Amino acid sequence: MMVKRQSDRSVYSVSEQDQQMIQGCVAGDRLAQKKLYDRYKDAMYTLCFRITNDPEAAQDALQESFIGIFRGIHLFRAESTLGAWIKSIVVRTTYRHVRRQIQHEPLEQVSREESADWGHELDAGYLAEAIQSLPTGYRMVFVLIEVEGYSHKEVATMLGVSTGTTKSQLFHAKRQLQFKLKALGVYP
Repeated sequence: MMVKRQSDRSVYSVSEQDQQMIQGCVAGDRLAQKKLYDRYKDAMYTLCFRITNDPEAAQDALQESFIGIFRGIHLFRAESTLGAWIKSIVVRTTYRHVRRQIQHEPLEQVSREESADWGHELDAGYLAEAIQSLPTGYRMVFVLIEVEGYSHKEVATMLGVSTGTTKSQLFHAKRQLQFKLKALGVYP
């Protein structure tokens, strides 16, 4: 909940319980760190997995993210919610992790006619599988914009690319999903 305005930045209220947990993490209190980790690990793992499409890479990125969170928690200034602050660190860390692990496939090499044949009618599981089968760059931008709700500008800033690049990646991701869904006979 927003409580006041300072210059152009909003300041969010932090519950006393969260404030104590944050102070404990700043002080290096392992119980406070475990409490913070336990509160956010599941949602952040899901985000890591959606970006990496690999359970082991997602777990590695999650652990790397929380190391960064604990090292930098003293920098939390309540200009967003604690969860949003953590999520932004997780997204940036996971993106760096993916960039270190694999090279991005150039647009010219991505087949526009790729199809998926699951042999069943479309349901949420098949759609999730189609999203996970996208090339890494497309998948990351698609997940961050369409699933997580970030704007093109926010994603461009997080990934260190232009908004034109995020728009292009999203366009091509949607096109590939259309081809995959057409192959299933569920998209006109």
